[in-house]
Amino acid sequence: MPQIIVETSPALDHVEWGAFALALHPLIVEIADARLEACKLLTLRGEYEAVGDAVATGTGGPAIVHVTIGLLAGRSEETKAELSEATLDLLRKHIEPTDGVTLYVSAEVRDLDPSYRKFVA
Repeated sequence: MPQIIVETSPALDHVEWGAFALALHPLIVEIADARLEACKLLTLRGEYEAVGDAVATGTGGPAIVHVTIGLLAGRSEETKAELSEATLDLLRKHIEPTDGVTLYVSAEVRDLDPSYRKFVA
């Protein structure tokens, strides 16, 4: 914990997701009182995106980023909202606008299910 999943469009392959991760992890530590060594981020690259009646093409259209941060239960709704906003602010700094691309960015902080277990090998 924290489990961080970044779902992203191919139009954003130029983003330095490693740099984003290294900037996000300390924010999670500061805001949500997590341990730095427990922060784990995985990017998932989608292959197709459509928003409303707009479909992504090789040269434009929509691009989507959604960040989900799963935390062990116990953080207040205010803390989760603050972390979501901080995540969006950080994404603004790491994603450069691209001509012809409309960017849809969202972030969600949620409680991990009580069944969450892990091991490190």
